[in-house]
Amino acid sequence: MAEVIEFRVPPGNGQTLLALGVEEEASEHALYLVFSAFGLLYSVKVHRNAPVAKPGYYALIKFYSARDARRAQCACNQKALFQTTPLKISMCTRQRTFPHQLGLNSYKCRELANHYLGFNGWSSRIITLQNISGFEEVENEEEEIRTSPKSQQSKYLCVQELTIPQHGICTRGVGVAELPMDPSQGFHVTTHSLQKLAVQRALSDAFQKILLVVLENGKVAVEYSSSQDDPIDCLAEEEFKGLLQVTDLSLSGLNHEGDEEILSDLSVDEE
Repeated sequence: MAEVIEFRVPPGNGQTLLALGVEEEASEHALYLVFSAFGLLYSVKVHRNAPVAKPGYYALIKFYSARDARRAQCACNQKALFQTTPLKISMCTRQRTFPHQLGLNSYKCRELANHYLGFNGWSSRIITLQNISGFEEVENEEEEIRTSPKSQQSKYLCVQELTIPQHGICTRGVGVAELPMDPSQGFHVTTHSLQKLAVQRALSDAFQKILLVVLENGKVAVEYSSSQDDPIDCLAEEEFKGLLQVTDLSLSGLNHEGDEEILSDLSVDEE
């Protein structure tokens, strides 16, 4: 049976394991090493037991694939693994539910794509990265768009193209980053940070338009997930240049993996 995996935070239904009997709080790395052998992990979190329970810790291990989670549970339950006493591994059935699945940040998107498609199985390129500070769109009585000044804001827009050539997929994502300008930090720092965040969000947005379909034999198919063609995917690149004035901004240092989502704690729409 095929399994569909989205570029979104796993909801946890059948994808999360509960490990009871963890001896040490600092066991996250050991748990990660053991369970990552069964498939790509979204997260591993160790928590202290509730005061009413006996001293110790428990862990939540979240996979992207429910199939991988089941295999790990069967193989690791009642095994000592990396400690002196066995762990009780079960499927976690008490997960918080959210009305909408959160999209993965760009680092997690690349990690998931590399795992299932390979490092050379996909590519991306920036179509435009533009400073749109100082203006906001306002609709007047005649339903025409005009612009009005917007003070003390720095705002960047990025459009990025994602290509998966082996599966004939080409889609685009849009990312916008906006923050109040902080003169104490200097304009250069703010500009670089917002450019980088807009690029990251555009890549994340593009990945969220596709689905990975993993077959039982391990083969992977890729499908475009939008129910109807996204207008941004239908525009020719020349049309973009007619709609958006591309500014000449330096992209050096924007794609360093070790410096991901540096402003995510300031944004409500990131994970």
